[in-house]
Amino acid sequence: MDVMVDAYMRTGSKQYLNIYPLWWEGAPKFNFSGRAEDPWWNVFVDDMEWIALAQIRMFESTKDTKYLKKAKQMYDDWIWSTWGPEDEAPWFGGITWKTDVAKSKNACSNGPAALIAARLYNFYDAIGKTRGKSKQAYLNEAIKIYTWEKNNLFDRQTGAVYDSMNGEGKITKWTFSYNAGTFLGAAHELYKITGDKQYLADAVKVANFVIDHLSTNEGVLPDAVGGDGGLFHGIFFRYFVKLINEPALDGTNYNKFRNYITHCATVMAEQGVNGKTMLYSGRWRKAPADDEGVGLTSHLTGCMLMEAMCVLKQR
Repeated sequence: MDVMVDAYMRTGSKQYLNIYPLWWEGAPKFNFSGRAEDPWWNVFVDDMEWIALAQIRMFESTKDTKYLKKAKQMYDDWIWSTWGPEDEAPWFGGITWKTDVAKSKNACSNGPAALIAARLYNFYDAIGKTRGKSKQAYLNEAIKIYTWEKNNLFDRQTGAVYDSMNGEGKITKWTFSYNAGTFLGAAHELYKITGDKQYLADAVKVANFVIDHLSTNEGVLPDAVGGDGGLFHGIFFRYFVKLINEPALDGTNYNKFRNYITHCATVMAEQGVNGKTMLYSGRWRKAPADDEGVGLTSHLTGCMLMEAMCVLKQR
């Protein structure tokens, strides 16, 4: 749905806008893990977060507040409610990854949650008068979630964003591109709201880690063919390009980041995309055969990278 929003915003074509009601009605209808009180509910908190982020962008592209109100309700009822407890060791906060896994606090649930809270703060006035939390409360929560992730899952020396803290308080030090993407995305969002340059410095640190330490495949990220992992790089590129376009980004990092994303897109477009089918399988340097199906998640990463190049600003 995020990519459909990209397509509609880029073209203004109603063929993409016509998808909105189909998804809006179909997603809860066919949600295998919904609950009676809310068919959008999911046992995976991060899945509800990806949906809420898409809904906020649906609002941005149409100004229809029903999407924004739903994202707010999901955040209030199902996402923020998994925070904490703040006085419980060893976690002292954090957004839960999966509601039936006790106290697993993951980067994939905290980065997106901070993004949602920051965006609800930005668009608070669009909803109109409503009962519940104040506008400032959303910013406070965004900062609180971000700070928890920074203190527990962010390596301040290297810029790595680690995967999770488990039920015993142990840190799992896997590093994935999408966790880097949502952390730097939240940092950038908070920088734009507060003007605090530390947030921008954090975002830059993470971006450099991805380029210098995760892009081990001859200057690009590893191949990612299908499954959840097929989408990870696309999530990174979505937020990374926003950082590149930040006017306050210094020239050295701007040039490095611009050259990196341009290299990634060039390799993918010239070697990884089948020119006849326009499909991308997640293999940077091997296009799928004419009769080969590809994983949706990997193809969406290709779409997100191409969209990033469309919005990339030149200095």
